[in-house]
Amino acid sequence: KCRTGPLDIVFVIDSSRSVRPFEFETMRRFMMDIIGNLDVGPNATRVGVIQYSSQVQNIFSLKTFFTRADMERAINSIIPLAQGTMTGLAIQYAMNVAFTTQEGARPVHKRIPRIAIIVTDGRPQDRVTEVATQARNAGIEIYAVGIQRADMNSLRAMASPPLEEHVFLVESFELIQQFAKQFQDKLCGVDMCMEWEHGCQHSCISTPGSFYCECNPGYRLNVDGKTCSPIDACADGRHGCQHHCVSVRGSYSCRCRAGYYLSQNKKSCTMIDYCSFGNHSCQHECVSIPNGHYCRCRSGFTLQPDSKSCRATDLCNGVDHGCEFKCVSTEGSYHCMCPEGQQLQADGKTCSKCGAGHVDLVMVIDGSKSVRPQNFELVKQFVNRIVDLLEVSPHGTRVGLVQYSSRVRTEFPLNKYHSADEIKKAVMDVEYMEKGTMTGLALKHMVEHSFSELEGARPLSHNIPRIGLVFTDGRSQDDISEWARRAKESGIVMFAVGVGKAVEEELREIASEPVEQHFSYSADFTTMTHLVENFSLNICPEEGKGEMEIRSPCECEALVQFQTNTVAILQSLTEKNILWAHSLAQMTARLEDLEKQIANKK
Repeated sequence: KCRTGPLDIVFVIDSSRSVRPFEFETMRRFMMDIIGNLDVGPNATRVGVIQYSSQVQNIFSLKTFFTRADMERAINSIIPLAQGTMTGLAIQYAMNVAFTTQEGARPVHKRIPRIAIIVTDGRPQDRVTEVATQARNAGIEIYAVGIQRADMNSLRAMASPPLEEHVFLVESFELIQQFAKQFQDKLCGVDMCMEWEHGCQHSCISTPGSFYCECNPGYRLNVDGKTCSPIDACADGRHGCQHHCVSVRGSYSCRCRAGYYLSQNKKSCTMIDYCSFGNHSCQHECVSIPNGHYCRCRSGFTLQPDSKSCRATDLCNGVDHGCEFKCVSTEGSYHCMCPEGQQLQADGKTCSKCGAGHVDLVMVIDGSKSVRPQNFELVKQFVNRIVDLLEVSPHGTRVGLVQYSSRVRTEFPLNKYHSADEIKKAVMDVEYMEKGTMTGLALKHMVEHSFSELEGARPLSHNIPRIGLVFTDGRSQDDISEWARRAKESGIVMFAVGVGKAVEEELREIASEPVEQHFSYSADFTTMTHLVENFSLNICPEEGKGEMEIRSPCECEALVQFQTNTVAILQSLTEKNILWAHSLAQMTARLEDLEKQIANKK
């Protein structure tokens, strides 16, 4: 057998109509005889077969079979194409497809010889000279075997030099089997590693007419082509070790720093959880660090000098108190408080809502680009916190929402929704506008449209307070003075809420008197909770009474009315007393007159 080294061999077989069936059977035997004397296998010689006529058909590629029995079965199952003779097309396919690494050819750097054996019986019907030259330049060694009618000039144009070793012409199909032995000797040649002093440090690989050196796994061939050096597998940086890479004979292993252990993937490192040993004695939380641990207290507690126990500093920050308005810490405890004018409910946490009166409330929120999407979501939560303070109903409090940037958009008018849940859902569905900050334009829209009866504001004659709340995070790009003044002149109680880069001068200009009670400011969006509390404190005392008014007997107007009615009743009684006194005087005078008459008669 041919044991001079691994080869990548592809048979390119002519199955045109000129090849008669019994002649094609002879070609089958030729291929199987060659293969029968090769040392085939994935690390030895690999074999592929293609047939061609007017088209090219892949029978099996270099990666398909690695035993002679499998190859022979595939060769015996070939059905000839029986068409034209496109030899150039077949060489093109061998170069572009059959000898690629995807189809099983070994990489070029391994220097495994690539050999194409072309067997044909006629003249090509396409050009072969140019494509054969390209194939030879790509490193493919071409043997051209012609039978009977084959054109010698075409064979010579296809074959590799020297031509006397690569061009063969067989007179008949009957003689091709005899030719196989001669061709086998040419293909295998002499074992150069046995015949020459190769000088390879590790392994010598024979090829037809030459040899090359290979290194053992974990080593690379030096530039002299003979000696080998250990491969530093860590040097290329592709090892993926999280901490340390250790090179070991062409391979590598990962190691971790002190205080860590190697994970199951053998690359990443996991910190040793010293807290899991169960001996830390921390009262609240144990935190592992490399080579040890430390104790940490929950929020609202302070770590004591023993570095293990904790003591409460502010229970309101240390527990989930659930207070709706404010949590007040006391020694070892806490209690909830409500804004002035509201009462703590029986659960000890929630407060009575601002619902004794009714208002028409329009909130105007800044949707400019400076707010940013994540903060706009906090603004919507801020709006819904305010809605939670109110008793919303068609005859109670009504709420409208306006968003502005470079333009103004009514998100929903005062008469759109009739419950707090509907409003809160609509608020969360509002889409962020971005762009500029036209606060003056928004105030104009609020005055002219939002508080119109068409959009749900109740008539002024109903004495329902109109409240406008403007929320902004920056300086307005237009003038606000005129429409801030008109809003207040039209009877709208204006609240101004600023966050971040909001301008205090503008907020004060928007706010109603007294200004200190009608404007609020927060440094950033995450600390706006106190603004809701401020708004609750200031809006609740200004409750309206609504057209379905039931007056408290303690209210000022009721006292005045009571006083007026009482005076009227007293005046009526006084007038009756005067008439009664006049009648009494008349009766007294008549009695005196009768007494005189009686005395005279006596």
